[in-house]
Amino acid sequence: MKIKAIRAREILDSRATPTVECEITLEDGRAYSASVPAGASKGQHEALELRDGDPRRYGGKGTLAAVNAVNSIIAPTLIGHEITDLTGIDRTMIALDGTRNKSNLGANSILSVSFAAARAASGSVGVPLYALVGGAYADRMPIPMMNILNGGAHATNNIDIQEFMIIPCGADSLAEAVRMGAEVYHTLRSLLIKHGYSTGVGDEGGFAPTLASEAKALSIICEAIEKAGYRAGTDIALGLDVAASEWYSDGVYTLPKRGERMNSEQLCDYILSLVRDYPIISVEDGAADVDLDGWVTLGRKLGDTGCLLVGDDLFVTDADRVAEGALRGIASAVLVKPNQIGTVTEAYAAIRTASHFGYKSIMSHRSGETEDTVIADLAVGFATHYIKTGAPSRSERVAKYNRLMRIESSLFSPKYGF
Repeated sequence: MKIKAIRAREILDSRATPTVECEITLEDGRAYSASVPAGASKGQHEALELRDGDPRRYGGKGTLAAVNAVNSIIAPTLIGHEITDLTGIDRTMIALDGTRNKSNLGANSILSVSFAAARAASGSVGVPLYALVGGAYADRMPIPMMNILNGGAHATNNIDIQEFMIIPCGADSLAEAVRMGAEVYHTLRSLLIKHGYSTGVGDEGGFAPTLASEAKALSIICEAIEKAGYRAGTDIALGLDVAASEWYSDGVYTLPKRGERMNSEQLCDYILSLVRDYPIISVEDGAADVDLDGWVTLGRKLGDTGCLLVGDDLFVTDADRVAEGALRGIASAVLVKPNQIGTVTEAYAAIRTASHFGYKSIMSHRSGETEDTVIADLAVGFATHYIKTGAPSRSERVAKYNRLMRIESSLFSPKYGF
């Protein structure tokens, strides 16, 4: 089945910021669409997200240039291309752009087509997307990492750490994991109300109260886990996204909301103290993407804890950067955000590289999301160990959990976790 037409349009993401949606029509008249997310906390090595810069529209964040790149440059090149040749489609767009960071056409333009092509390819052959990319044995469900309390760039409270996640590692199925997470989420809301805290939510659906400290945030989450009837650390563990790159300048980490300054050693010791005091099994971006010595120090300090050390801004879903970091013994897991690199096949290359070095992989959303569920299928198809897609709240987050539950229910003998 060949591509008959490609058309992009400007739509809104979950923060009412423009993004790109692409629709691909095949020879038989069937049309398939997909949209791309955007992040608030971005690594400096991410592929370029093309924005208009016109202050008269959406404060300069319009995506008409990206839409035009799809309609005027990418579409004429790909019309007539075999839709199931996803690698060829992605390579063609990469060559059209001609830059390492997608700065000519924009990663948002390219990924909108790459996502839509993957969805159209699955429709053309009559199999779900996860089965198309993963084959007949794509039957393992990822463990969700649910961001139920927000800080950092995702909230306007006084908490510097960006994400506090619950990880239902003791569940027997994805559906049970989602249920456990939802129950803890509702219990946390009740506790916040009881203690007089705000229950407003941040960008990813997690609550964003003003609390005394990060330790207080972890304590109240552990209390919610126990009150919901689960064991903290056994049934449900915790994860942090520190987003330390946001704090780093001239060799010093300045925590903006509390105004505290730390060097690398002090920040690593602070993170280690939290890991030792609470059932934390995953720490993401615990050092800045340019502070490689800090990453080595943090890895050494966390070495005997068994805690995952996850690279996001450090790796930006780039297979070459993953390999470089792994060869230096930096981190132990890779966050996979397709819009950081620009195509589905390049995201898969990062996952394969991580696997080669024995690293875990975590499929991830962005803080500015759409209702698109492609990453849920990719998490199953590419067999990522975990998936990050926010709190069990806000439809753009819940859509991914619902898609995962639908996939699980359709499998003959699904497996959960790794």
